[in-house]
Amino acid sequence: MMRKMLASKIHRATVTESNVDYEGSIAISSKLLDAAQLLPYEAVQVWNVTSGTRFETYAIDAGPDTKDICVNGAAAHLVKPGDLVIIARFVWLNENDCKNFNPKVVFVDANNQIKAVKNTETKIKQATKVS
Repeated sequence: MMRKMLASKIHRATVTESNVDYEGSIAISSKLLDAAQLLPYEAVQVWNVTSGTRFETYAIDAGPDTKDICVNGAAAHLVKPGDLVIIARFVWLNENDCKNFNPKVVFVDANNQIKAVKNTETKIKQATKVS
């Protein structure tokens, strides 16, 4: 059996711009992409901590020296500058691999600069069998 597991997330990033006239995506600095092991054009879920909205889009590289988190396209209607968001990516794993898998969490400050990167230890001892 395969399970969908959190692979990494950027925790509580601050939206700096929303642009409905751009093709859909979320622009993230390459430093944050690297820290979260995200690839350009990889699917991400975005959870708006401020308003409670959620959506799926894909990441694009905003460059290495930017502090911007820019939500583009239709999803721009779901955020506004200043909102806090969590940007998450998931991976499908074989059930046995889930026991030793550690998601990566990237913590950022109010300026979207990396404060810490942690590998979250899973507490799964044994996957539960459903009968």
